Amino acid sequence: MAGNTDATERLDHQEALSEALADRWWTVALRGVIAIIFGLICIFIAPAAILAAILFFSAYMLVDGGLAIASGIKAARNGQRWGLLILEGLVDIAAGVIAFLWPGLTAIALVLLIGIWAIISGAILSYAAFALKLDHGRWWLVLAGVASLIFGILLLVSPVVGAVVLTWWVGAYAIAFGVLLIILSFKLRGKKAEHGTPASTPA
Repeated sequence: MAGNTDATERLDHQEALSEALADRWWTVALRGVIAIIFGLICIFIAPAAILAAILFFSAYMLVDGGLAIASGIKAARNGQRWGLLILEGLVDIAAGVIAFLWPGLTAIALVLLIGIWAIISGAILSYAAFALKLDHGRWWLVLAGVASLIFGILLLVSPVVGAVVLTWWVGAYAIAFGVLLIILSFKLRGKKAEHGTPASTPA
């Protein structure tokens, strides 16, 4: 009896998720377009893309570290725990300085970070695909997840790849991912239309 209840709840959840995605199909398409634009920038302006990423990371770490130290000082004045905040701030600042002074080392670290992120993201997408109804484009989402997994594994296997090649890989991945999302969005738009209500469009 409990098994039937669980199955019914699972089907209701799947139905609700599928309808929600179909109703907001354009957000999936927008995400795909942004991914394709990002991929084209990486392919055609590779050196600028990787340098910009490293400098952005460096600036972010420096600012975040300064804010963490300021928070630690304020906590110390209020009699609260401050040690971890100060330590976090020092580590962030050190990371920012290393990224600025040794961009090559930072590029390798970014390769590993992006690889881990892509694997986790791909696994989540592949898992989430089975919460989507089959006729709402489940396998397109599976393909997007598998593409992310393959991309992440390739980065971890070759962490010393050059910065330009890295951005090409990132660009190719982003374009492939974006195309799959756009295909999925049109599939969702079709399902929305089948239900007899006009497809949603952004304001």
